Amino acid sequence: MAFTPNIQVFCCHYTSQQALAEGREGLTADGFPPNANINRLVCGGKLKVSDLLAAFEQGADGVCVVGCRPDECHNLMGSQRAARRVLAVKKALEELEVEPERVAMFHLERGFHPEFVRVTQEMNEKVQQLGPSPFKGEQG
Repeated sequence: MAFTPNIQVFCCHYTSQQALAEGREGLTADGFPPNANINRLVCGGKLKVSDLLAAFEQGADGVCVVGCRPDECHNLMGSQRAARRVLAVKKALEELEVEPERVAMFHLERGFHPEFVRVTQEMNEKVQQLGPSPFKGEQG
């Protein structure tokens, strides 16, 4: 039985702007995984640890966070705050004996569409190899 992971992508408005302008059909035609759901943020710095954990609780097999390059963040330190929160979730997953690779942070050039598609494909492939989230068994 083939496994199609539920990938939740949290992305900064500025790093996803060009990609989202194409619409879902355009993204899919460019190779964006159809099983990845985009959650657009005003700034990656607004993302909370609880948001990332809630994504897993709600059925995500993997979570991808996309923000500006640290030295090019539109909101100065937003992508750095997001990266620290992703690191905190990685540590929490390790403590729960769950693969920390299920969550990843990517720093991209603002509006650079091919890279946005590529990192989402990369995350999708990684999670396909890991298999379903162990949290899914806890949903009742």
